[in-house]
Amino acid sequence: MAKKMKINDVIELLKDADVEALEGVTFEGDIELEIDETAAGIDSLFAYTMGQETAKIGLYLLNLARSVGYPVDQIAGMPAQPLAPSVPKLSKLIESKFSVGTNDEWKTQIQEVTLGATSSDGGTRGHTITLGGEKALPYYFDAPMPNRNYVTIDVFDMPIGMAKAVKSNYEDVMEDPGEWAKKVVKEFNADLVTIHLISTDPLLNDTPAVEASKTVEEVLQAVDVPIVIGGSGNPEKDPLVLERAAEVAEGERCLLASASLNLDYERIAAAANKYGHVVLSWTQLEINAQKELNRKLMKQCGVDRDRIIVDPTTAALGYGLDYAYSNMERIRLAGLIGDEELNFPMSSGTTNAWGAREAWMVSSPLKEDSDWGPREYRGPIWEIVTGLTLALGGNDLFMMMHPGAVKVLKEITQTLFGSIKTDEIDLSNWVAEVVA
Repeated sequence: MAKKMKINDVIELLKDADVEALEGVTFEGDIELEIDETAAGIDSLFAYTMGQETAKIGLYLLNLARSVGYPVDQIAGMPAQPLAPSVPKLSKLIESKFSVGTNDEWKTQIQEVTLGATSSDGGTRGHTITLGGEKALPYYFDAPMPNRNYVTIDVFDMPIGMAKAVKSNYEDVMEDPGEWAKKVVKEFNADLVTIHLISTDPLLNDTPAVEASKTVEEVLQAVDVPIVIGGSGNPEKDPLVLERAAEVAEGERCLLASASLNLDYERIAAAANKYGHVVLSWTQLEINAQKELNRKLMKQCGVDRDRIIVDPTTAALGYGLDYAYSNMERIRLAGLIGDEELNFPMSSGTTNAWGAREAWMVSSPLKEDSDWGPREYRGPIWEIVTGLTLALGGNDLFMMMHPGAVKVLKEITQTLFGSIKTDEIDLSNWVAEVVA
């Protein structure tokens, strides 16, 4: 006649009989589970109870094998663990309030600088833009940004070599700077236009300053947005070129790009003061050099604070973006805590992103390297990431080239700023919420 025994009974029986090991013995029988009937009506509790009872059986069997001398611990890799206590089902999250603090050291507002002059100010621009004015790092809760980020798109006074992904957008206008300027404003939504007078370089066309100034007049007539006027980068020629350009653009409050310690910054500053323009104070990734140049522009050259924008140089993604970001962030933090030599809006030559080989090369020059993917996507992404990174460091004005990159960067920064509204997401059930 069959007799019902519990596993614990078998273990105790073997212990009482002082059995050290069993050989040729087979245990046969059925396993019965006792489960509360009320649990079967609740799926989650039933599954939990079933799992708990199954775990108990496994634990009993391990103990039985161990009691008869079988090396369970060596084979399983660890001793049997006691069962975890029953965990109640989660019904709701503990309510908690989220609060944001402020940085008490940020007591100084960044200088505001306006570019462009309308008819009421003696100019011909359709509108002006104002940079700076922040009392905190960008998009922080400490203080709202009074002015959004802006984008100026590059235009050149002669056709130049460009990455294919960029050139394809401008091939129809590269022979005409005026038409080029119209296109970037009307089709690509540029906030400003930067006209680069690169043909004046003695190593290129050596265009005379007087002739180059006619290109500035042409661009001013073609568009009514504020403009930035840049030279070729030649230290001997640029002061003369910018002086003449400043004269023909008198009263338009343009940005002269640029004054630097390597150029005759005094002549450029004097032209800005005489004809009513703003100076771009350009240095090469060195915060002390930036302080020195700004100090000289203000105290030595008499440039008013509301006519200085700094450009601490952009090292793009792939060859120094981390350093460029750190430099800009240090400048902005110093300005916020009261450094009057660094308390200015900033501009970034974001187009430097196209200098990274990963932005424009067809593929990696290294045979063992992985596939870089299509360059028509890589280039704009390089420019977007470079710009967005520096926006977080405090940059106010972006000099850019690719229209797709311009569109994406403007959408992101203006959304963060709040001028582009998005659909609100109900995160009251944030554990299960899916955000596209």
